[in-house]
Amino acid sequence: MWPFALLIALPLIEISLFVTIGSAIGLGATLLIILATAAGGMALIRAQGGTSRMREFQAKGDPLSPLAHKAMLVAAGILLILPGFLTDTLGLLLMLPPVRKLVMRRIAAKVRIKRPGSATPRPADTTIDGEFIDLETEKVTHRPPSAWTRH
Repeated sequence: MWPFALLIALPLIEISLFVTIGSAIGLGATLLIILATAAGGMALIRAQGGTSRMREFQAKGDPLSPLAHKAMLVAAGILLILPGFLTDTLGLLLMLPPVRKLVMRRIAAKVRIKRPGSATPRPADTTIDGEFIDLETEKVTHRPPSAWTRH
């Protein structure tokens, strides 16, 4: 339910901020800020396409950290591209390393990682009950009617 409420509330908040800030600083300055943050967001996303400093982070024992930082910077760029002062503010906040670390800790607290070898193996003496017909040794002359075929 809350994603639907967010979907309705976000445009209303953005419109009210456009009107409030636009009346305070003027139409030209408002449009200039929106266009400048969109250009900055595009530049930020483009900058994330380069090589990563994986060796440095692997030495520290956290190889996923640079990828998470890059993903959050791309999300910040997307927020900056979206027109609006609230999304721009959220995008600018997400560019700050302490905010990114806080968001990563909050997400990591909700994520549970299951390693491939940690699954509980099924005991070897488990019996699965079932029936079968060996079609090569026994010729079936009559099959029961099936709803899947037209016999």
